[in-house]
Amino acid sequence: MSIRAFAEELGVGVRTVAKWEKLQAAIVPRPDSQAILDTALSRADAAAQQRFQLLLAETGTVVGTPAGWASARLRDHEAWADDIERAVVYLSRQNFPAASALINRWLLQIPADRLDARGLYLHARSLVLAGDVQRDQGMLVGPGSARRSYRRALSMFVDLDIPCRIAQVSLALTVIDEMAGDLQSAAHNYRLFSDDERLSGRDRSRSLLWVGTALSKAGEHEYAAQVMAEATNAFEDLNEAEDWSVAHQKLALAYRGVGDLDHALRLIETARAGGAQDTPMQRVRLNTAYAHILVSDRATRDEGIAGLEEASQLARACGLNHQLRSIDAIRHEAEHSGGINVRR
Repeated sequence: MSIRAFAEELGVGVRTVAKWEKLQAAIVPRPDSQAILDTALSRADAAAQQRFQLLLAETGTVVGTPAGWASARLRDHEAWADDIERAVVYLSRQNFPAASALINRWLLQIPADRLDARGLYLHARSLVLAGDVQRDQGMLVGPGSARRSYRRALSMFVDLDIPCRIAQVSLALTVIDEMAGDLQSAAHNYRLFSDDERLSGRDRSRSLLWVGTALSKAGEHEYAAQVMAEATNAFEDLNEAEDWSVAHQKLALAYRGVGDLDHALRLIETARAGGAQDTPMQRVRLNTAYAHILVSDRATRDEGIAGLEEASQLARACGLNHQLRSIDAIRHEAEHSGGINVRR
């Protein structure tokens, strides 16, 4: 790889890799950098690992830790990494108990102050997943909340000096701010993240979409729709079909806020036709958005109320408490208002 490509692969600065390249054997990486390199080596294919061992033999390098201890630690690290990937799958299915069990198995097993650098990296990743579980269950702030887990993970990634992870967790904290109602601040931070080179193209485009989401929640529907349309085009360019569908869903709600229900219905039908509905979260979000549009028109209000009830039952059964609160707020508004001014 080029220096820049290898830096991106590892998630470290280009200057860091350039320094390694310049000083070669004269440089001793920091423990956190060494842990990142160890992780890259463990994930390399057999041929690459064999080349690495040959290079060690040629230079006479000797590993200074007892072989048995190093081997045992490596097995723990690999088992931990495997459990993280399994927890991601469980979380994607909203199986919160299974995901939490896998995460807590490691978070509670070894105190953070006894971990080596790679262990700290895995610990921080586990904290992010714990935050994701808490976020999806509606536990946003306070002890045992998503915000607390994300902040602990952010502190560890800062100490490990991994820029891409720092940016990702900072973005997750902004999502919590938005969910907690701090809309203008969230919109401002999302805009910054949409240009943040530490993030992937997909995450930058999602940040742009979420600018519109926060603004639409704040009542700035027309400008929000413009921003969301830009994000929708970005997802199409990136060939991110699921995100493209989600963007149509959010764009539909912005047009619902403007009062253009015909346009909103066309957009939500596009989202329903092309979006994944494999998980309870996806079904609840999409069905809630569709019902929200329906209850905004007196002619379809009863159908919309029925749709909200169906989404509410699924959210309650799966422990999606934040979505449940949103559904209740929409239903309360529909039952106690005269609707919105509809453009015809």
